[in-house]
Amino acid sequence: MFGALVLCLRSAQIQVLEGAEWQDIAEAQHTTDKEVAAARGAVLDRDGALLAVSREMYRVSVAPRELGDADAVRGLLQRTLDLSAQTARRLVAKDRRWVVAPGRYPPAVREPLAGVRGVYLERELERYHPHGALARGVLGALLDGRGQGGIEQMFEELLRGRPGREVVARDNLGNPIPGETILVESPRSGGQVVLTLDLDLQEIAHQALQEAIESSEARGGDVLITDPSTGEVLALVSIRDGKTAGLGAINAPYEPGSTLKPFTVAGMLDRGLASLSDSVDVEDGTWTVAGRTLHDVHDEGWMTVADALRVSSNVGIAKSAQVLSPGQQYENLRDFGFGAATGIELPGEASGTLRRPDRWSLQSPASLAIGYEIGVTPIQMAMAYGALANGGLLMEPRLVREVRDPYGNVVEPREPQVVRRVIDADVARAVSRVLVDVVEDGTGTAARLGVFKVAGKSGTSRAYDPTNGYTGGHYASFVGFFPAEEPQLVIFVKLENPKGSYYGGAVAAPVTRATMEAALAASGTPLDRAELLKVARSELSRPVPTPVTFAARPIDPPPPPVSVEPSGGGGGGTARVTSVPVPDVAGLPLRIAVRRLHALGLRVSERARGEIVGTFPPAGARVVPGDTVRLRVDGRSDG
Repeated sequence: MFGALVLCLRSAQIQVLEGAEWQDIAEAQHTTDKEVAAARGAVLDRDGALLAVSREMYRVSVAPRELGDADAVRGLLQRTLDLSAQTARRLVAKDRRWVVAPGRYPPAVREPLAGVRGVYLERELERYHPHGALARGVLGALLDGRGQGGIEQMFEELLRGRPGREVVARDNLGNPIPGETILVESPRSGGQVVLTLDLDLQEIAHQALQEAIESSEARGGDVLITDPSTGEVLALVSIRDGKTAGLGAINAPYEPGSTLKPFTVAGMLDRGLASLSDSVDVEDGTWTVAGRTLHDVHDEGWMTVADALRVSSNVGIAKSAQVLSPGQQYENLRDFGFGAATGIELPGEASGTLRRPDRWSLQSPASLAIGYEIGVTPIQMAMAYGALANGGLLMEPRLVREVRDPYGNVVEPREPQVVRRVIDADVARAVSRVLVDVVEDGTGTAARLGVFKVAGKSGTSRAYDPTNGYTGGHYASFVGFFPAEEPQLVIFVKLENPKGSYYGGAVAAPVTRATMEAALAASGTPLDRAELLKVARSELSRPVPTPVTFAARPIDPPPPPVSVEPSGGGGGGTARVTSVPVPDVAGLPLRIAVRRLHALGLRVSERARGEIVGTFPPAGARVVPGDTVRLRVDGRSDG
């Protein structure tokens, strides 16, 4: 009786006094809470093309001992999952309690397998890049479900969404019981980020840079395409050691060399300290200042400031810049955005190097005038050239066009932002006209683009390592904008340690031209073609006083150039344009074919996708520049 009394009291204690506690322990043993991942928000280009998106996939598991007809299930799994016979047999073998099929499978497997006894599907989400490595550096990646680098890291809070929660039943061994899951809280998908990138221009820039790296055997390089009027980044590509996941365009400063000279000239002009027609003695291309001797490749005497910029005279620009005080020279470079981060919406941006005048040596003013003793990033350089192109306004680089909620509603539009007015509009136009001369008959002739005038500047500088000093390598660069009259694009190109010829005008300028030609050939780029047509008509209507020749093209050479000859007998300087043969473009990629036709001054009708089988008029037929050539694609006459 005493023992029974003890048992009753103990039972009452456990069931009444401690009942709730023991119930919680029991439930914890048999169930567990599990986080349900939310679909990560998509990243899109300016036209809505998906660059990164969460893709629904399924893991397929089999409980062989629960199967009814194992042979039938084996055949179904083999067909649906495209498995080998051996793998399918292993999945249904009765000697195993639980087997997971290798790999992950698309949602299409859900319909044939859902409801099959003993077969269990588990939904998973993975990050998918529809265009592969294109824009990988800008996008970033995921590590343990969190954004690492690029937009994924910068907008982690927005993109990741809010996870849900589900309760999963467990057996006596603590393993989840298949099918025994209750969704307690639904996940909320992440928001969307719409970039300013243009997918076509990104692809064009990537291809042009890749070809240039291969042909020059460079270690790597960067290409940036921006809109000078808005600061929008339309393409951003960085490749180094064959990898595309880096962001050298924003985090790898370098000494720019001669591409900085236009800003030195602009600073002198804007302050009224010099004019383009002022003369400077370049002393036969050699000048010693503060114990350092500057050299030119030209053996000249006196030349104007404009000519010094056109032929990229180190002596001429450095001597001319002596009219700037150290404070004015520092202020001028700072106002163009050097020495400070641009604020682009990517993590890890470097600010570059621009020392204050009190830390300069006696050689610093001359060095800075020609692009040394300063570290700049490609994005800073692109924005600074944008200020020359747009009339003197430094724009904030804009990579994100808008932010949307999970349902696609715009919650945060991003508008163009002016940082400051750097120089007067007349000064910007004057410097731009000299940069046109640089491309027409100066150091950047490899960037000429037929009927459209291009303004730009090449640069070649020695590679500098903070630990080892100058390493013997070089940076070859070119920055240009076109059309020079009403600029729509700024294109920055830099190659690191090219082999053989390492001058910017020889290896970087052709990349700029190839990029511009491909942009004109692509139908989906954000170019204002109506304005381009006006510019082209204006250029074609101008008299041609001398025969026109085109510089050799190291990348993708076109057929023989257009020949333009002056007509005889007066006529107010009008020109007679000779005919050219239609090139054979059959079998070429569409973009390259259109590039070759445009290089001859020919127009191309609206194009369809497909393999090019010929043209109308046919290859070899004589046509006049300005005529339209129709592409025959897959046996159809297009246009």
